[in-house]
Amino acid sequence: MTAKEIRQAYLKFFESKQHHIVPSAPIVVKNDPTLMFTNAGMNQFKDLFLGEAPIKYPRVTDTQRCLRVSGKHNDLEEVGIDTYHHTMFEMLGNWSFGDYFKKEAIAWSWELLTEVYKIPKEKLYVSIFEGDEKEGLPRDTEAYDLWKQFVPEDRIILGNKKDNFWEMGDMGPCGPCSEIHVDCRSAEERAAVSGKDLVNADHPQVIEIWNNVFMQFNRLKDGSLQPLPAQHVDTGMGFERLVRVLQEKSSNYDTDVFQPMIQFIAKHAGVVYGAEEKTDIAMRVMADHIRAISFVIADGQLPSNNKAGYVIRRILRRAVRYAYTFLNLKEPFLNQLVPILADQFKGVFDELSLQQDFVQKVVLEEEVSFLRTLATGIQRFEAYTKKQGEFLMSENAIDTEKPFEDNWVYSILKDQMVISGEFAFELNDTYGFPIDLTELMAREKRWTVDMEEYNKALSLQKERSRAATAVDTGDWIMVNSDLETDFVGYDDFEVETKIIKYRKVSAKGKEQYQIVLSKTPFYAESGGQVGDTGRLEDHSRLFFVEVTDTKKENGVIVHYTDTLPEDLDGLFWAVIDEDKRLLSQDNHTATHLLHAALKKVLGNHVNQKGSLVNPDYLRFDFSHFAKISEDDLAQIEHLVNQKIRENIPLKEQRDVPYEQAISSGVTALFGEKYGDFVRVITFDDHYSKELCGGTHVKATGQIGYFKIISESAVAAGVRRIEAITADKAEAFILEQNRELNELRALLKGNKDLKAAVSSLLEENAKLKKEAEKAVGEQSANLKHEIVHHLKTIHGVNVIATHVDLPNADAVKNLAFSVKDLVDDLFLVFTTLIDDKPGITVMLSENLIKDKGLNASNIVRELAKDIQGGGGGQPFYATAGGKNKDGLASVLTKVEALIPA
Repeated sequence: MTAKEIRQAYLKFFESKQHHIVPSAPIVVKNDPTLMFTNAGMNQFKDLFLGEAPIKYPRVTDTQRCLRVSGKHNDLEEVGIDTYHHTMFEMLGNWSFGDYFKKEAIAWSWELLTEVYKIPKEKLYVSIFEGDEKEGLPRDTEAYDLWKQFVPEDRIILGNKKDNFWEMGDMGPCGPCSEIHVDCRSAEERAAVSGKDLVNADHPQVIEIWNNVFMQFNRLKDGSLQPLPAQHVDTGMGFERLVRVLQEKSSNYDTDVFQPMIQFIAKHAGVVYGAEEKTDIAMRVMADHIRAISFVIADGQLPSNNKAGYVIRRILRRAVRYAYTFLNLKEPFLNQLVPILADQFKGVFDELSLQQDFVQKVVLEEEVSFLRTLATGIQRFEAYTKKQGEFLMSENAIDTEKPFEDNWVYSILKDQMVISGEFAFELNDTYGFPIDLTELMAREKRWTVDMEEYNKALSLQKERSRAATAVDTGDWIMVNSDLETDFVGYDDFEVETKIIKYRKVSAKGKEQYQIVLSKTPFYAESGGQVGDTGRLEDHSRLFFVEVTDTKKENGVIVHYTDTLPEDLDGLFWAVIDEDKRLLSQDNHTATHLLHAALKKVLGNHVNQKGSLVNPDYLRFDFSHFAKISEDDLAQIEHLVNQKIRENIPLKEQRDVPYEQAISSGVTALFGEKYGDFVRVITFDDHYSKELCGGTHVKATGQIGYFKIISESAVAAGVRRIEAITADKAEAFILEQNRELNELRALLKGNKDLKAAVSSLLEENAKLKKEAEKAVGEQSANLKHEIVHHLKTIHGVNVIATHVDLPNADAVKNLAFSVKDLVDDLFLVFTTLIDDKPGITVMLSENLIKDKGLNASNIVRELAKDIQGGGGGQPFYATAGGKNKDGLASVLTKVEALIPA
């Protein structure tokens, strides 16, 4: 079976068991502060497990793209080294939300593996949770008894909490699990050593392929387990491992999931896959990493220097570094794998094929940037080792012209030839140079890296980072557990409500509370629009607490406050800040009008890549590969304002079936997770029609006016427009008009301002040239006068005097002019330019060579008198300072500096 056939067989099997097939959620997580990436199939169903969202389908199945490179599930350094770890991988899953439980999950997993996929039963082992006395958890005898119907008891393994109790994190849904392992060894090997002894022992051919998790508990902050409202099934089968088993390969990378890319790499690198371990690893790293990189970018996350963007940049740089070091691919190459990948996933995850050009260009730009980084890092490394080597040779009195790496030198100095951990950390932290490449280059020179010192510096940095981002989240305290939350903010700005639950959160030394309400008009931050602020008033409306922000967590609207109301069980009024909401709505609707205008003026390739909508301004990121011309910007701005003047009424459609909305030509955004029913926002059926959960004006005329204030590049193929509307745009125009009037007044009311300013600039340039000419003449005349201040001390011609010139260039020109006139020159000028003291030192070359003088050292010594510092070259140096009263003493010190 091909990979595509294997995937399809899984989904069809569970569809036949009355499971609804759902699409993969984006790999980049939004609206969940505990995660950056989807790292397990259950992530998109977390709110269902917690009972915080209604269950539409009690049984679902899917293939979910996942990413595991940080935190608890950190496999990055294993990827490519072994044969079965990956960064991005597909997780095939079937789910039950309060419907079937262990009996059906176990029976169906056995049926699929042995009857549909035809895996020999004698190759399979299963494990169940052995229990945990500390937790008060008994052995999962129910799973054990169910498995006995299919598997001999000697193939049922008791697993500890680490292997057979699944937890998402320190808090959250969890429960016992039952894993299925397959022994891929030959018949001879299986006969020699039982596969049972190799399960969970990191044997490369005895691997876990499926995990049936039985969600029964919610882990609380204190570590205790609370039963979930209903029992659920959460299963996950690693697609890449399954394909390997069914295609009878010894490695995931030998399957048709990876081989098209690996063979492409091998051909272009001029190597053969399977010929040498180090080149094989490099090709596996590249083939794996491009999958994660491409899908994260396609889902809207660009490489950057923080959070999710940093993670993907780190993965990309690891791939480039392997290509550079082991495959001798010194030019950008990784991006060429994107078309192969896009074609491979067409019909499965179409996000990539629809954005192929964009993703490829972003990867190319990152490659070019990192290859420059590698070159810089290598130069710094070479300079460091050269300097250290020369120092060690001089310290050990080794006088040789041969390189210090030569064996006889090395034998003397080998214990001292260590690259400091601090330098290695600086290369990595400041310049992005990988530590493993530093180690590799060190080994090639027969040096070592002080990894203890490096790891100490790395640990300190991680501690600082953890301290800066540490959040202590308490358990939810229920107040009215029988109520459900309802968002009414599209229609109402205030509503009567009750508190469902609350919890305390501490971050950076500040305590806050998070409150969930039964009804709320507060819009939670999402889709680029900031969360509402406002008040939670008691029913008498005499007392209130400020709501400082509103966010979503697992689909639940959470209100942030600094204090709690006194009577938590009472009735409240939830009231948003109406002015802020209205201004945010102006800006949000303006982004829709802008998006449509960009497509009309620049082309249909334009797609939104990010946005920020707040009361003050809007920011809109979009795919486009060139700077927008002034004419196009003006046309875009005009088109948006035209639509505002048309006062187009909002057409809002709620609960529209997703497929129906898409077929109507609506604009949907890549990287967003849409449900089965969506909200469609339309301003003129032939102009702007988008899927959107944000708040909008009732008619475009409410926006008033739209003004673009900047256009810039964000990343490869991504441009950014910032704009203002309504009150802010009016204030901007008034300020521009005021400045214009002031300028007109300064120009004596001249109506043709452009001509007047051009005339002034021409006049200024002319006067500047005349002034420069005058200064030059002054300097030329001054050099002959300066020579009269010459004194000969110990055979050195010394000139030390104060000069009065208007700028530093004139002083420099004068110094060089005097140097041309006088041999054996030791010259010191003091200056006062714009009331700032300065010193200039000029030396003849023979004084540097014969007497060991250095202008840079001299000027630093003299600068102490003016409370300053400076430097330069051995023959010419300058300094500046703060104390102009010290200039006189500078000149009196000069004679003492002349060597006898």
